[in-house]
Amino acid sequence: MAKAFWIDQDFDRDRDGRYAVHVRKNLDEFEWGDIAPVRFACTAWRLATPPSLTPGYVRWDRRVLEAACHRNTWDGTLYARVRLASPLPEELTRSRAWWRDRGWLGWQETFGQYVEPSQQDLARVPFLRASLLVEAPLPLGDLPPEPEGPHDEVEQHARHAVTVLARELDALVGPVLDQLGR
Repeated sequence: MAKAFWIDQDFDRDRDGRYAVHVRKNLDEFEWGDIAPVRFACTAWRLATPPSLTPGYVRWDRRVLEAACHRNTWDGTLYARVRLASPLPEELTRSRAWWRDRGWLGWQETFGQYVEPSQQDLARVPFLRASLLVEAPLPLGDLPPEPEGPHDEVEQHARHAVTVLARELDALVGPVLDQLGR
């Protein structure tokens, strides 16, 4: 099974710890004073992924279109929201009668990555792109505690939180990607 999410340690190390530098430059993005690690972990994740950091400190499989972590407003727990490029459902591929020679296009790929159509493309042809939305709770047990403030080893805590989230998301989404046939 190939990885769905991973940390690009080599790229980061070759660029003098750019994720830690990015965290330090964006300390104002963090909110301090929460007893749970959820808000801190979500911000650390956002800072580790595109578009905040490109290429991301966290990398993901080409079928992953976006991946975010959120604090559940109902009970304060952590959940993930991951959108995956997917083949069309069987009901649409069984027959092409619905196409009516309109020239429908699906997911376009650039350098092996699934990409949204440009405005120019949308002006010329119709697109039908299937995607799956994965929303699931993530365990909090291995997350580091939220630092006491901006001077309390924030970069190390952020790196630890992102590593835990990447591991949990890999375990959650990897089997789905395997079933889709990466």
